Amino acid sequence: MMRTRPLKVALLGCGVVGSEVARIMTTHADDLEARIGAPVELTGVAVRRPSKVREGIDPALITTDATALVKRGDIDVVVEVIGGIEPARTLITTAFEHGASVVSANKALLAEDGATLYAAAERHGRDLYFEAAVAGAIPLIRPLRESLAGDKVNRVLGIVNGTTNFILDRMDTAGSGYSEALDEATALGYAEADPTADVEGFDAAAKAAILAGIAFHTRVRLDDVHREGITEVTSADLASAKRMGCTVKLLAICERAADGRSVTARVHPAMIPLSHPLASVREAYNAVFVEAEAAGQLMFYGPGAGGSPTASAVLGDLVAVCRNKLNEATGPGESAYTQLPVSPMGEVVTRYHISLDVADKPGVLAQVATVFAEHGVSIDTVRQKGRQDGGGEAALVVVTHRAPDAALSGTVEALRKLDTVRGVASIMRVEGE
Repeated sequence: MMRTRPLKVALLGCGVVGSEVARIMTTHADDLEARIGAPVELTGVAVRRPSKVREGIDPALITTDATALVKRGDIDVVVEVIGGIEPARTLITTAFEHGASVVSANKALLAEDGATLYAAAERHGRDLYFEAAVAGAIPLIRPLRESLAGDKVNRVLGIVNGTTNFILDRMDTAGSGYSEALDEATALGYAEADPTADVEGFDAAAKAAILAGIAFHTRVRLDDVHREGITEVTSADLASAKRMGCTVKLLAICERAADGRSVTARVHPAMIPLSHPLASVREAYNAVFVEAEAAGQLMFYGPGAGGSPTASAVLGDLVAVCRNKLNEATGPGESAYTQLPVSPMGEVVTRYHISLDVADKPGVLAQVATVFAEHGVSIDTVRQKGRQDGGGEAALVVVTHRAPDAALSGTVEALRKLDTVRGVASIMRVEGE
């Protein structure tokens, strides 16, 4: 039997995602009621600019006082899509204190201070759901929190930022330069006016922190994630990748150490073989590859951003939280029982692709090889080619076997000191093999 009193929902933020959430709640009201077991009612929308026309939303619901809205006491669920650290953190914890569960899409806050939110939710017996925070419409958080709760996840490897994937895809398939590809991404609405959070890897790093924490049942903060962006990736890097049968992607990589005593979380561009499932992820799509002991290899793929896809994830969480509310229950909270330390980047072991500008004369290759050997980095392949413009210089490309990142860093530092090395053109990790 349906409950007659509607579940009341407050919406914090009414931008691209928030307005789509409000629209779906209105147009799909009957379906949502049938799925939940009670009607849901949008009872307040907190915004910064109340004068802006918001089609389909009753102006009487609009308020600029978000604090008063979450303090009302009759709100069942608060949907937070304003982003940032403050006032979002205070508003969410205040909502818990006044009886509301929370659905959030705030990756930055969850990565920076998720522990505070989890603790507040548990203290007040409320739900905290955040499927939309990591990969848009792709169901990923719930499978990790629930479907794989009985398994042991060892690795999460993924493309979690659509803007950077679009840029790298255009550089690879159309031969565009970085600036040209970024301009195209901006024109199509994939990149913000200020793309720093995307192209410098901040967005992906926040998502990596969230994924690592859930996958490995430990606390991982944004500061624990090694981060590199794509601004230094060149057309030459893409060309080298093609010669190796690879492509370049910005990857979020979360791994459990072989001995199980620590984890690592990192975001950086990497070459991956064209045979790897992630290599075929095109344009602004996201995909995440999960490796678990019992389940084996799983891949989640789909649109990772945009108003409608993100709103879909928000509404999915809203349905789950409302069902819990009716059953006087709560869903999964924080699982951080392992308390595993996060190892520094220097301990990460992988392969490397290093491009050097060197003097075009005998003995250079021997000098370079000696430096690699002295730092314990084994060379797999070497390719040398003289510059077409002359000048007595050559391009030397070295691909290594697996080695610790600290050893590679020491190698590069020593190479820079050689008189015969004019410069280190690029360094890129090779993953997925």
